Amino acid sequence: MKQNKAKRRFTLGMTLLERRSLFSLAGIYSLRMLGLFLILPVFSLYAHDLQGATPALIGLALGAYGITQALLQIPFGLLSDRIGRKPIITAGLILFALGSIVAAMADTIAGVIIGRALQGTGAIAAAVMALVADLTREEQRTKAMALIGLSIGMSFAVALAAGPVLNQWIGVPGLFWLTAILAVLGIAVLHLGVPQVTAPRHHLDVEPAPQQFLRVLGDFQLMRLALGIFFLHLLLTASFVVLPISLRDESGLDPAYHGYVYLPVLVTSIIAMVPFIILAEKKRRMKEVFIGAVAVLGLAELAWRFFHPSLAGTIVALWLFFTAFNLLEATLPSLVSKQSPAGSKGTAMGVYSTCQFLGAFVGGWAGGAVYGYFGFEGVFTFCAGIVALWLIFAATMEPPQYLRSQTLSIGKVNPDEAQLLAKRLAQVTGVADVVVVAEEGIAYLKVDDERLDKAALTEIGPEQMQSTQPSI
Repeated sequence: MKQNKAKRRFTLGMTLLERRSLFSLAGIYSLRMLGLFLILPVFSLYAHDLQGATPALIGLALGAYGITQALLQIPFGLLSDRIGRKPIITAGLILFALGSIVAAMADTIAGVIIGRALQGTGAIAAAVMALVADLTREEQRTKAMALIGLSIGMSFAVALAAGPVLNQWIGVPGLFWLTAILAVLGIAVLHLGVPQVTAPRHHLDVEPAPQQFLRVLGDFQLMRLALGIFFLHLLLTASFVVLPISLRDESGLDPAYHGYVYLPVLVTSIIAMVPFIILAEKKRRMKEVFIGAVAVLGLAELAWRFFHPSLAGTIVALWLFFTAFNLLEATLPSLVSKQSPAGSKGTAMGVYSTCQFLGAFVGGWAGGAVYGYFGFEGVFTFCAGIVALWLIFAATMEPPQYLRSQTLSIGKVNPDEAQLLAKRLAQVTGVADVVVVAEEGIAYLKVDDERLDKAALTEIGPEQMQSTQPSI
């Protein structure tokens, strides 16, 4: 009953169609991510028995999906503008299911690597986000994206807790078969639960735009953040190449009980990060909180390095790691949103997501290679070194401007009117940046809430322009 009330409060103001679309798409996204994450806590325990397995190849198999995901997610998103969202998402889920089947049937490490890489070709993230934007009004889009993000976080927590338990019942091949079933279920949800969009359009606040790439890639502050998510997922994947083995062989914990460690650690780490989110956002101490979280990651890796034979030491380090990891997973997208120029947030997030998947690929491969030469201690030392490098980039970044994105519906205007409107909007106090896209009938703004003259903003073009809620 309480959960239903919470959902109703969260979706307040949404139409029935928007709610149906949103929960269906969140379900598709979470089912896919659940399939990817389920093997994270158990794969390295299983893969040593595969023909041809070496530590480097085991790590490569764990992260192989990242390289194909990184290469294809932006092209698939752009292609969905041309041929439609549902065909791209359907094809992506079929590819993901096929990759899962290949990995499930493989008895060699090479076969699993091929299956994992094929899983990554089902790169539907950008297309799903675009479909969410197609099916929700601008004033509801912040809620919609927040729910998608929440579904990913829940999938990660469920996968870490459930993976070791399911592994005892069906094994890792069974987990791959389960991910294939989840992908097929996602296709059913897509076609039965998500309304058809007859004329998809491009959304600059959600989707990448080719003309914006040079602008984003040339922004050193944005690229520092993209490098940050690269490092974060490198650390996650590299650590999980050896952590399950360390828990079993060094700490003496039976793999059947690993999930009972991961779940409470994740839940309590999420609770622990909340005060720091408030400090970062409400008290405007984002840079200090960000640097502190990166430093805690390094502390966790060093704790694993020196205390991994101790179960208590491993659990404390795991809690530190996930407290910092969850905090950075929440703050990095917020920083990208604050830093990205008006009308470039979709492109900035596309580059950011690409770097995230590249980090998973490099982390798996590098973690396995280092493990093969230097053992557990070598991997944790390597990860601590990555954190030290990240700290240099984090400490020298500029404090973020506390700007939020806002969209204004302006109706039909010609290019000359759009240019004039952009100039008028730019003169409003508190508007830091503005782009008016005549084809979309939308103005994209970056505003400072503490200085924004809302009255002046609503007075501009009252016959053509209707303010919407912020899209963060």
